[in-house]
Amino acid sequence: MKKHEHVIKNVKPGSIGEELEVEAGDVLLKINDEELEDIFDYQYMVEDDYLEILIRKGTTGEEWLLEIDKEPDEDLGLEFEQGLMDEYRSCHNNCIFCFIDQMPKGMRETLYFKDDDSRLSFLQGNYITLTNMSDKDIDRIIRFHLFPINISVHTTNPELRCTMLHNRFAGEALKKIDRLSEACIEMNGQIVLCKGVNDHEELKRSIEDLSKYLPHMRSVSVVPAGITKYRENLYPLELFTKEDACEVIDLIESYQQGFYEEYGLHFIHASDEWYILAERDFPEEETYDGYIQLENGVGMMRLLYDEFTQALAEVNPTGEKHRISLATGALAYEMMSRLAELFMKKFPDIQIQVYRIDNHFFGEKITVSGLLTGQDIIGQLKDKDLGDCLLLPCNVLRMGEDVFLDDVTLEEAKTALQVDINIVKSGGRDLLSAFLCPFSKENGNTDNRKNAGFVYQKQYPDGK
Repeated sequence: MKKHEHVIKNVKPGSIGEELEVEAGDVLLKINDEELEDIFDYQYMVEDDYLEILIRKGTTGEEWLLEIDKEPDEDLGLEFEQGLMDEYRSCHNNCIFCFIDQMPKGMRETLYFKDDDSRLSFLQGNYITLTNMSDKDIDRIIRFHLFPINISVHTTNPELRCTMLHNRFAGEALKKIDRLSEACIEMNGQIVLCKGVNDHEELKRSIEDLSKYLPHMRSVSVVPAGITKYRENLYPLELFTKEDACEVIDLIESYQQGFYEEYGLHFIHASDEWYILAERDFPEEETYDGYIQLENGVGMMRLLYDEFTQALAEVNPTGEKHRISLATGALAYEMMSRLAELFMKKFPDIQIQVYRIDNHFFGEKITVSGLLTGQDIIGQLKDKDLGDCLLLPCNVLRMGEDVFLDDVTLEEAKTALQVDINIVKSGGRDLLSAFLCPFSKENGNTDNRKNAGFVYQKQYPDGK
């Protein structure tokens, strides 16, 4: 199969593709006499209202030229064997804080793949370093006007960035932000903070440098580096203290009001971990600018609390009685306990026991529920009173599957713990619903994690 030939995996029922008798196994060769490099070319080209598509039939090898008149936003219904219609691009960096380098041996192979693919930034919200992008890649983003692009900046000091990423081109790659900003491409940034490396004055420099890209760079999150127990022969990272967290928050908050007054955006945000470590209340909803950085753990606790308490105020006791349990990571334990207490004050006939699961697999310095394993959950709940049902957050499972990070299945966990397990979606209203009706299928294994979409702004002659 040649590089620019794309095997069709599936054709959606009722779609244009099905009407034209395109089938799984057929090969897309060209659209409008142009070869397609990847999913970006495909998505951009199929927005035209007139298409000529060249297909090679998988069964006969015949080539069909199909003429299509359609609405500009009408999909062809084709799905491809390769999701990107191209190979995934692996990371060329060796960052001092890389989480994959801190994973134990013996896990499934896909967990060790380091991606640094700009296309996944648009499709899935991944953060990229720009070191894997050519000028051609930037040209295509500008041509298609794709946004937002999520950038792992870490520092705007070129020399320090080369050191942190162990890539001599990492500092030069920052210049790509200039081109994106000049083309009015919407961006979000991320700084993984490492103690004694890119904090203090270096963090201040990064904030001030990145703010020059406002309003095109709409947000920057600051998150602490995750440190597992598997760091032998790696850069000696240190844990942040409560005092460090207070300093980081104070620095970030000292900039927010000024940015908001000038641009209507608070711009720079501290992730929830900093407030928990500092033992401070989370900022109010307005500070999060519509929760732009929610997937980076910025504002998750505030949003959960607000959604839950608003929903709780709208319901009345029904006389329902049951005993349930909820397990979560150390990071969210205090918040979950607080919400359970608020709930039980209003619904005293429903008892909720919240359990904190420490991460023995990766090390107790890892506190997020999304990195909990089935073996830790089973091991720490084995002899506990779990009531009639155990609630677990949806991010403990692999996307779209009933499998934990360590390949323990949900069914194996149910058998080991001898209790029904309900996987709860991420919102505050979902949590309240699970408290009220823990056995409802609506609260079941539904994955509510958000994927960032990518947006095209293609200019049509008629102004569409």
